[in-house]
Amino acid sequence: MTSVPRIQLNDGSSIPQLGFGVFKIDPDETERLVTDALEVGYRHFDTARIYGNEQGVGRAVASSGVSREELYITTKVWNDDHGMQSAFDAFDASLERLGLDYVDLYLIHWPVPAQDRYVETWRALEAIRESGRARSIGVSNFLVPHLQRLLDETAVVPAVDQIELHPAHQQPATAAFAADHGIAVEAWGPLGQGKYPLLELPEIVGPAAAHGKAPAQVVLRWHLQRGYIVFPKTTNRARMAQNFDVFDFELSDDEMQAISDLEREGRGGSHPDSVN
Repeated sequence: MTSVPRIQLNDGSSIPQLGFGVFKIDPDETERLVTDALEVGYRHFDTARIYGNEQGVGRAVASSGVSREELYITTKVWNDDHGMQSAFDAFDASLERLGLDYVDLYLIHWPVPAQDRYVETWRALEAIRESGRARSIGVSNFLVPHLQRLLDETAVVPAVDQIELHPAHQQPATAAFAADHGIAVEAWGPLGQGKYPLLELPEIVGPAAAHGKAPAQVVLRWHLQRGYIVFPKTTNRARMAQNFDVFDFELSDDEMQAISDLEREGRGGSHPDSVN
C-alpha cells in the first residue's frame, strides 16, 4: 500500500497529508464509499456534524478490520452549537454517531462572527483535548483576525486551519499567518469544486501530459508540494484510486510557479464573515 506522507502538527501529533472528504455525500451512500476508500488505501477521513453522515463513516470504519491506530478521523462542531456546554454536547453526540472513543481532530466549522462565541467554543475544544477525547483541535474557515483573536485570548494554538484553497483562491494572507504560527493548512475544495475550468487550463494540462497523469492529479500534487493537507471528495471509486496515486511524480519549480500564478482571489464558497 502507498505510504501517505504525514505532516507534523504543533501539538506533537501528525496527520496524513492526503485523505478522503465526505462533504455532500449522501448519508445512505457514505458507508459504501468510505469502505471503497479504505480498500483503495485511504486512512484519513474528514466529516462534520452538518454533513449528516458521521454514522456512515463510523459503520465503515467499524466493519473495515483496520485498527483504530491506523485511522485519522476529523469531525467538526456546527454553527448552532457554539458556546461551552453546546460544544461539549455536540462533541459527545458526534462521538456517539461515529461509534468512537476519540477523534483525531475536532474543528470549529466556521467562526460565525455575528454570534461572537468562537473564543468560548475554542475553550470548550481545549477542555475536550485535555480530556484525551480529541487528540488535536483546530479551526475551519478562520481568517487572520479570527486566528489572531484566538492567539491573543486563549492558551492553545490551533493545530490546523481548514480553508477553501485551490489555484484560483490561495488565501495568501491566511496561509502565511498560519505558517508563521505553526498552524497546518488543510485545503477544502482543492480542485475548485467545478466552479471554474481549472482542469482544462494549460498550466494544468501541460504538466499532466508531461508526467503521464490526469489534470486532477497535477492539482493535488501542487497542494502536496506546497505542504497542504488535502482530502478530495469523489463518489467514483476509479477516481478515488486516481486521487490517491499522486506520490510517484514531482512537479518542477516552473510547473509549480505557473500553477501558483493562477491566483485571482477566486473564492467559490461563502466568505467566513458572512456565514452566521
